[in-house]
Amino acid sequence: MAKGVKVAVVSTVFAVMVGGAGYGAYNFVSAMRDDGSGGVGDAKRSGPPTADEIAKTSKDFFAAWEKGDAANASAFTNNNTAAEALLTAYGADAHIGHVRITPGKATGATVPYSVKATVSYDGKSKPLAYQSKLTVVRGVTTGRALVDWQPSVVYPKLQKDDRLVTGESENPAIEAVARDGSVLTKEKYPSLGPVLDALREKYGTEAGGTPGIELVIKHPDESPDTSLLTLAEGKAGKLETTISASAQSAAEKAVKLYGQSSVVAVKPSTGEVLAVANNRTDAFNAAFEGTKAPGSTMKIITAAMLIDNGVTSMNGPAPCPPDAVWQGQTFKNLTGMQPNEGASLANSFMRSCNTAFIKLIDEKPLTDESLTQEAQNRFGIGEDWKTGVVSFDGKVPAVSGPDRAANAIGQGQVQMNPLNMASVTATAITGAFRQPYLVSPKLDDRELATAKGLPYNTASQLKQMMRLTATQGTATKAMAGLGGDIGAKTGSAEVDGQQVSNSWFTGFRNDMAAAAMTEEGGHGGDAAGPIVAAVLRAAG
Repeated sequence: MAKGVKVAVVSTVFAVMVGGAGYGAYNFVSAMRDDGSGGVGDAKRSGPPTADEIAKTSKDFFAAWEKGDAANASAFTNNNTAAEALLTAYGADAHIGHVRITPGKATGATVPYSVKATVSYDGKSKPLAYQSKLTVVRGVTTGRALVDWQPSVVYPKLQKDDRLVTGESENPAIEAVARDGSVLTKEKYPSLGPVLDALREKYGTEAGGTPGIELVIKHPDESPDTSLLTLAEGKAGKLETTISASAQSAAEKAVKLYGQSSVVAVKPSTGEVLAVANNRTDAFNAAFEGTKAPGSTMKIITAAMLIDNGVTSMNGPAPCPPDAVWQGQTFKNLTGMQPNEGASLANSFMRSCNTAFIKLIDEKPLTDESLTQEAQNRFGIGEDWKTGVVSFDGKVPAVSGPDRAANAIGQGQVQMNPLNMASVTATAITGAFRQPYLVSPKLDDRELATAKGLPYNTASQLKQMMRLTATQGTATKAMAGLGGDIGAKTGSAEVDGQQVSNSWFTGFRNDMAAAAMTEEGGHGGDAAGPIVAAVLRAAG
């Protein structure tokens, strides 16, 4: 196997482990005939399941599950095939036995329950305990009361096509440590879980560890296994990371304030990643792998393009009319923004005037490729970053038509994530692109991406405009109270099908740059802004 846990190939045909074949056959037939189950000869029932049906169906399902009778248990669900496969693997692949299930008080058709079991493999055993829930529904074709089958019925963290497997791990455990030598654990830093799993998969062997025996969740894609229980400890290899314990703690707390949020902090002088945190309903590392339109935070790159190509400068003209038309499409500013026909680029930048940037993108010598070239050649966007784990390095495609204007204000076809925008800020304030990384390239001799960066004059103007935005512009409220050398840029990105825009914010304080995104968080300063400010407070 390429990754994960080594297991023997197990037939998906389930062998009844307790009571013989007669028990399963008897209960399956009786289940079809029991009152409330819509058996042969009974009138097909309709409407929501009754309390008695919910209690009986869940009780019968639990009884069969406890006995290890996957075929019988699956007959009480609305997806026999999927249920039998997963329940079979529960015993055969995950080696979970001695199952005892205690139901709780039902809420409507939902029944909570606790599971106590034992995981045994190669002479090693450990207890397993967890809580989950199921919902009883009316079968569409049979009218029977059935368990609505979801993988989470078996284990709460299971998603579609996930499997539970116990065996010897191919990826030895790691002891990931922060830059101060403190140990980084999932317990102390919960949102680091997917990152630590990814680091283990890639660097477990390089770090010098030896394998143990574990119960894991194996995912259908190339995602790292999720470790659930260790039966026998291997030797953990020590892996040094660039994470700052104080910044990571601040990031963990900050993202908890807003759902579907992600944040990244980097050290501009080196490119080292200081913090990465996500607060999501899935295990997706959106901070590194997200592909969302960044809204007006993109204006950092657009402003750099305008300055580098001699279109205007920080104190040069960038009029802010109420609307701007580009090839038949009308663009407007945020509601309530006062037009300013005499605005400078700095003024339009700190107020985040969309029309000012759109009015300037057709000035000579700009072309359809200019923004793409600026992003790639100066900021390293799209240059195959090698951070140490899987990451998306941004996308600013060369386009014509209305999307050329939309790209300039961070809409259209531009795709970014907090890692990308934290790096953009770091490049903007130092003039040098230093590809972000989480693990030193010296460990595995990987080559980091390169870009030529910005002229000194361009970087100094961008930094000053971001300072003005943090002290006099749209980022003032979020950055209030932060000392030192500070700057920021706000952004909000409209998404089809969403009533509320995504909130974006990027900023710097001394030698730390950070960026955050909150899905449906509103304006940049509303949700993403406070997250970034909280992380920047950890900057020295």
